[in-house]
Amino acid sequence: MHDYPSYADHRGRRIGVEEEAAVLRVLRSGHLSRVDGVETPALEREFAELMGAAHAVAAATGSGVIHAAVAALDLEPGDEIVVPPITDAGSVIGAMAQGLVPVFADLDPMTGCLTPASVEAVLTERTRAVIVVHLFGGAADVEGIVELCRPRGIRVVEDCAQAYLTRTASGALVGTVGDIGCFSLQQSKHITTGDGGLLITDDAALARRAALFTDKGWPRDTGERTHLFLGLNYRMNELTAAVARAQLPKLEGIVADRRRAAQAWSEAAHAPGIHVAPDVGRHSYWLFPIIIDERVAGFDNRRLVETLAGSGLGASAGYLQRVLYDNPLFTERRTFGDSGWPLTLSERVHPHCPVAEHMVGTSLVTLAINENFTDAEIDSSAAALRSALGVAADG
Repeated sequence: MHDYPSYADHRGRRIGVEEEAAVLRVLRSGHLSRVDGVETPALEREFAELMGAAHAVAAATGSGVIHAAVAALDLEPGDEIVVPPITDAGSVIGAMAQGLVPVFADLDPMTGCLTPASVEAVLTERTRAVIVVHLFGGAADVEGIVELCRPRGIRVVEDCAQAYLTRTASGALVGTVGDIGCFSLQQSKHITTGDGGLLITDDAALARRAALFTDKGWPRDTGERTHLFLGLNYRMNELTAAVARAQLPKLEGIVADRRRAAQAWSEAAHAPGIHVAPDVGRHSYWLFPIIIDERVAGFDNRRLVETLAGSGLGASAGYLQRVLYDNPLFTERRTFGDSGWPLTLSERVHPHCPVAEHMVGTSLVTLAINENFTDAEIDSSAAALRSALGVAADG
């Protein structure tokens, strides 16, 4: 079995002398806190410039930056926020902590992302926001969702944790279309500091409120020791910010090299009933998704993963073990003590998203892809995928 590079250790990460120098720079300065620091504000300026946004705000985690984005909207407990059922819980838990009711909408069967039609199907007079997740590095139709939502006064937050430098069908960078775009620096992401997050927005008021939320509502720039509203401590420290600054210049090359591997895998996956992302140049491939039409292919996702066992390729059937709303957090309403709040603020029945459930149970396979695959490893992995598809089809 080939031992391919993985995000879990140095072989699959681009961490080198630049990051070492950044850490030493901060350690030798003696100042490690964001408060009165220089690295974190510099990171925010550099990331905003990279993304073509007016403002950026850093936070300690990717989930924390999504929480800050939702908190910046200043919504009321019981307001509804539309979310997808195939995503990490970090996309949703911040909204629940703010007292918002998550409403699950179904997905596009090819991308696993929300669509304008699926969002519209669950809108009510209580809907105030939508969290659009750009899954696996592929873009949702966020422009269509914004076109649907903006006339209704519904805010759109883009979760781009898996989608650095991904572009929409119109060519826009994801994260720049909605009201706020959120990015993760967690260990497995395209660039990493272990944990960390960044949000971008062109709205100065949203940026200000998000930044205050990450620092207990404390407007330090005014010289006052006061707390303007309920916030948390999600501050990013200077060590994390310095490493992130060293990672930023590597991002474009990382995405390009993932696309190079994805191109070879896409060609290898050319088989009846097998669907991959149609435009390699717009996708950034956090994972390489495969959609199986089991009626045509003659096998399902679990059969393909079983066939790939021993190849060295990290393959997952369904990405998640279950859709998000089937976890105890939702089925048993394990939130604040026995209260079930804020889920008790809604009278909606248990959600049912048949496309999402079919993807997890039958049609979706994800493969671990990495920027550090050598040419030989790209060739061998493509050959392994092609072989596995043939074996699975033969039964």
